[in-house]
Amino acid sequence: MAAAATPGVAEQTPGVAEQTPGAAPQGAVPFDLSQAPNIEGFSPLPKARDETFKEKFARKTKENPFVPIGCLGTAGALIYGLRAFHQGKTRQSQLLMRGRIFAQGFTVVAIIVGVFATALKPKPSPP
Repeated sequence: MAAAATPGVAEQTPGVAEQTPGAAPQGAVPFDLSQAPNIEGFSPLPKARDETFKEKFARKTKENPFVPIGCLGTAGALIYGLRAFHQGKTRQSQLLMRGRIFAQGFTVVAIIVGVFATALKPKPSPP
């Protein structure tokens, strides 16, 4: 009569060390740092060309031209308002400061519209 195996006890072969599930075998390196990792379902895009400040500014201005216009309006109203204040023209200074607030509001709205327009724009599919 053969002895029945006890349930729940795993049989071990002699000479093989017990390993925890998911652990790397003894002597194996878990990651090969000389190569990029291979992630299933992920294909990296080629690195985009670095653009200069001038190129990026031109591209962003073409994408949303109202932001630089609003910034220039804000700066212009601020400079002329401060100049009028320095010259003692309080009424003109007040009007220019109100114009600056309007220009700042215009710029903020232009930024928000640009963000939404960019988010809603369909992304180009990779080749």
